[in-house]
Amino acid sequence: MSASSCPLSRVRPRVRLAALCLAAVLAAPALAQGSDGTLDADTLQRIQALGEQAGSALAPGAVRVEIEPGRLDPRLRLAPCERIEPYLPPGARPWGRSRVGLRCVQGPSPWNVYLPVTVRVFAPAWVTAAPLPAGSVLQAEQLRQAEVDWAATPTPPVADVSRLIGRQLARPLPAGAAPRQPDLKQRQWFAAGDTVQLVAQGRGFSVSGAGQALGPGLEGQTVRVRTDNGRVLSGQAVGQNRVEVSL
Repeated sequence: MSASSCPLSRVRPRVRLAALCLAAVLAAPALAQGSDGTLDADTLQRIQALGEQAGSALAPGAVRVEIEPGRLDPRLRLAPCERIEPYLPPGARPWGRSRVGLRCVQGPSPWNVYLPVTVRVFAPAWVTAAPLPAGSVLQAEQLRQAEVDWAATPTPPVADVSRLIGRQLARPLPAGAAPRQPDLKQRQWFAAGDTVQLVAQGRGFSVSGAGQALGPGLEGQTVRVRTDNGRVLSGQAVGQNRVEVSL
């Protein structure tokens, strides 16, 4: 598979495919490295070309991708291989600091190696205009747009500014930092003992009713609710006095 033929836009999920396509183009470095373990200019150019395609899977709009391949141990003496199979090791991230597995599946002597790689995906995001202490409630004038690395942490920046306005910071942020979900204080939608709307959803149907919360309703957290007939159900707190239960 070449960088020009990698069909990123035709297969879903795109992030998973981006990782596999990146691995495919990285198969060449196993045999194209110099004596010091670095990669040749042609290989670096092909990796960069693929990154330009793959970057759109992580960040919206125009992106600028920087890919920094690591190096294989120059002491490695890999046997000639007719077909190299790239793969994403279990638990490996497709972005940021990661690694790609390369194994020889057709050759006189099978081998398996890992190539470290750092993928940076730069795109516009909302950042803090000045340093903000923990507990600050975000306002529009405290935010501006700037280019940031979306792959710098496992959690991407919050892209929708409406989801930032009015949110309280859980930790201090320096100027130019892009707020990400872990930086925001968890919202409490209701308290223990409050009456909540209970919405049960299944395949092709949805029913609702009232119940009493048996614990605080923290955003995205599981909470138990006692229904009017005494039955206790567990669901997720998703909004003001609202709990969703999947059946």
